[in-house]
Amino acid sequence: MDDEGLDPDYISLEGPVERIDGELVLRIPLSAGGHELAPLIRRGSRIKGDFLIVTIPPDLAEHLGVTEGSLVIVDDCDNRFNITRSDSNDQPTH
Repeated sequence: MDDEGLDPDYISLEGPVERIDGELVLRIPLSAGGHELAPLIRRGSRIKGDFLIVTIPPDLAEHLGVTEGSLVIVDDCDNRFNITRSDSNDQPTH
C-alpha cells in the first residue's frame, strides 16, 4: 500500500487486493499506518510480521467490485476504517 495522505493526522493508502490462503486480503504495512488502522477494524484482521492483514469478506468484495489485483483505498476518515475501490482500476492500460 502506498501513502496517499496529505494530512499527517489522516491515513489514506492505496494498494492491491491480494489472495492469501484462498481469501481476498489487504496487506497494510504497520509502518505506513497499519498500527493506527488496526484498532478501527472490528473483525477480520491480524498482524503478521510487519503487516496488518485485513480480510475482505466476499459480499464486500462483490459490493465494491474488486477481485485479486484490484486497487483499493483504505482510510481512517471519521475515525472509521473505510475501504473504497480506487478509480485507478478504471484507467486504460497500455
